[in-house]
Amino acid sequence: MPLPPDSELTTKGLAPEKGSGRVLLLACGALAREILALKKANGWDHMDLTCLPAILHIHPEKIPEAVRDAVVKHRDAYADIFVVYADCGTGGLLQKTCDELGVAMVSGPHCYSFFEGNERFAEIAESEFTAFYLTDFLVRQFDAFVWKPMGLDRHPELIDMYFGNYEKLVYQAQTEDPDLTEKARVCADRLGLAFERRFTGYGDLTSALKSL
Repeated sequence: MPLPPDSELTTKGLAPEKGSGRVLLLACGALAREILALKKANGWDHMDLTCLPAILHIHPEKIPEAVRDAVVKHRDAYADIFVVYADCGTGGLLQKTCDELGVAMVSGPHCYSFFEGNERFAEIAESEFTAFYLTDFLVRQFDAFVWKPMGLDRHPELIDMYFGNYEKLVYQAQTEDPDLTEKARVCADRLGLAFERRFTGYGDLTSALKSL
């Protein structure tokens, strides 16, 4: 699914009436495909999805204000709004923003953690501090979200500077897709890292949305 670079992506029809019991999922654009798959598989027709630009993934300092603006924009039309971001590098500022707005958000430090399962990720974090993680989305968008923003397309000599202390690339697969697995393996080769594929499915994202 192509995602707009500088605007919200909304997958809903006409705005619902306040008090209709509908829930708005305000999410990172990098999670759109996974959330739509979960909505379809579980018949969660009471949920609408609005995604903020996925590029905020590499500008976490902009996430809290973007979420605040979106909540203020949409809150009068929904019975509840759920923020489908983890902390995502905001240093606790997103949680503070959500608390101020009275909306809940996904638990965990980042999407790699809740896809793995927050408890499981906490257990393995100490032994995997030299691992570089990719999700389905980041494998698909590796050039746009990793290679080019880090300047590796122009200065490949920087690979050693950025990744010299990493030992492996861990591909957290949300889906069983041989083509994505092969692409992730190529990403590891490009970075000079060992490759590990780990099927996580949707992890804690499923239970977080199911609770709504």
